[in-house]
Amino acid sequence: MDRREDTAAGWARRWIGELPIVAIAAALLALCTAILAANGIGLNANPILANARLFGFAVVAVASVDAVIHLARHRPAEPIAALHRRYAGPEALRRWLAGMPMLALCVMLIPFFSKMKAAIPLFADYTWDGTFIAWDRALFFGHDAWQVLQPALGYPLVTAALAFLYHAWFLLLYLGCLYFAFARIDSMVRRQFFLTYVLAWSVIGGGFATLLASVGPCFVGPLLGDATFDAQMAYLRAADAQVPVMTLDVQQMLLDWHRSDANGLGSGITAMPSMHVAIVFLFWLALRRAASRAGRWMLAFAAVIWIGSVHLAYHYAVDGIVSAVLVALLWRASGMVFAWWDARTGNARFQPALRTNTVPAE
Repeated sequence: MDRREDTAAGWARRWIGELPIVAIAAALLALCTAILAANGIGLNANPILANARLFGFAVVAVASVDAVIHLARHRPAEPIAALHRRYAGPEALRRWLAGMPMLALCVMLIPFFSKMKAAIPLFADYTWDGTFIAWDRALFFGHDAWQVLQPALGYPLVTAALAFLYHAWFLLLYLGCLYFAFARIDSMVRRQFFLTYVLAWSVIGGGFATLLASVGPCFVGPLLGDATFDAQMAYLRAADAQVPVMTLDVQQMLLDWHRSDANGLGSGITAMPSMHVAIVFLFWLALRRAASRAGRWMLAFAAVIWIGSVHLAYHYAVDGIVSAVLVALLWRASGMVFAWWDARTGNARFQPALRTNTVPAE
């Protein structure tokens, strides 16, 4: 957060600048609530509370690591007092207060998405898998994408490593969002990130996932009776017998939840578009402007996630490609929204200059 936001006037400017995010998110959440209610699905607070606890653990983890680094770097004469100033002093409290609206938004967003994702079968049948299989084969000269990757990736240790990294993606939802809510970064980048984040989960993960309803390679067998990817699943199970492949247990859990009509945090089955690819691509778009070195690493991580999504049988290759294109469009649209908003409110003149050597607030 820019130091100019460390005043009441600064909070007001930041909150005014972020109003389009809050308004659009509120409208989308209200729409989701109405759609679910019309189909007899009620909401409960348990998934939101569970997500809040996860964010709480993330805050404690980040603060703990930061405290160790801060004490080692500065070696204050009174460590407890120094940590109190850093995390609970007046400036720290102002930083917490300024970032709370975006943090609250993130706490609310994923539970709503999970609810909508689990409800997709109410609105659409899973009829698109055959089309996406054909698209993949058109891209890979008649082969399924996993078959093209298999000579390079078809080793149990490689598969297990990709499964671990695929799960590590979830850290972006917590540590990554905390960074964009509270770090000193350019205001436009922060706002573009959060508005695109909201739209990605709702428009891509909700709307397009329903319009293009598909289950993905790992589920076409048990849910659709399609044996196309039986060989891929047989390889993954054989690899798991040698080195644990974490994703197989999650896939079975999602299948069990689907069959029991569970709709808690993280539930639901959908392949197109890939939210793993969508979110990591969004982080790359934002980090390349907020922290260029981290952005380069994020681009590499995005490539690993896309490849892993195919190799681990979660997604068709086209799922990730479509996701990246849609996120890029939403990112551009978000920038246009804030250019218009700043011009209307006069907020543009208060926005800090872009900084690419961003570090968390001291």
